[in-house]
Amino acid sequence: MHTPHIRSSRRTILALIGASLVAGPVMATRSASAAPAGLDDPVKKEIAMQLVSSAENSSLDWKAQYQYIEDIGDGRGYTAGIIGFCSGTGDMLDLVELYAQRRPGNELAGYLPALRRVDGTDSHEGLDPGYPDAWRRAAQDEAFRQAQNDERDRVYFNPAVGRGKADGIGTLGQFAYYDAIVMHGDGGDSTSFSSIRRRALDQARPPAQGGDEVTYLNAFLDARVWAMKQEEAHEDTSRVDTAQRVFLRNRNLNLDPPLDWQVYGDSYHIG
Repeated sequence: MHTPHIRSSRRTILALIGASLVAGPVMATRSASAAPAGLDDPVKKEIAMQLVSSAENSSLDWKAQYQYIEDIGDGRGYTAGIIGFCSGTGDMLDLVELYAQRRPGNELAGYLPALRRVDGTDSHEGLDPGYPDAWRRAAQDEAFRQAQNDERDRVYFNPAVGRGKADGIGTLGQFAYYDAIVMHGDGGDSTSFSSIRRRALDQARPPAQGGDEVTYLNAFLDARVWAMKQEEAHEDTSRVDTAQRVFLRNRNLNLDPPLDWQVYGDSYHIG
């Protein structure tokens, strides 16, 4: 069962955060030869996609989710695609606008006026009844799948990895950041990614500030669990408790396979 996504606002600011981190002096001080592969290593990124899909779609086959679309009743309108783009939070609008730029006259482009009207609400006005089927048809187009990949990276993946590297945390920590941004977004509310990170910083220092990585990641996951419990839809914290904490207890900071974890009682394995 697809789990709810609670987001607070448009997240385009994350792209600016990610760009500044990548270009910033903190990144420049880290030796590429000395640093282990981060989450942006292709093998690790594939693992990250599978881990998120296990929680979001109860499947390791994340590529099967390009065509996914439904209203999961979380107040964010339609949730769709590989990362749960939502018609009520702006990221779906950004995605369809990008697709329209790359494939003018595509079937979804006709829904852009409606997507602009419903942004910030859970309304389907102007989208029903045809939008879900149009989305599923668009998902057969490689240009739309690539647009989903690119928006996932711009808004969620790259900012998470950039912030993680700047904090001096490894692949597991970067994944913990990514999973938090996927679920909570990075608006200004108390359960956004940046607020979760600030809460963790109140308890421990990251390696970039001279702290111990395991101690800091435990503090971050504690803060993440707190944030999840503020939303009824996220009260099940197994994606942290029986997944990320398992890897952390095993001190698998590089997310090296084999990986065994559970989400919502289902067991998964990456060999």
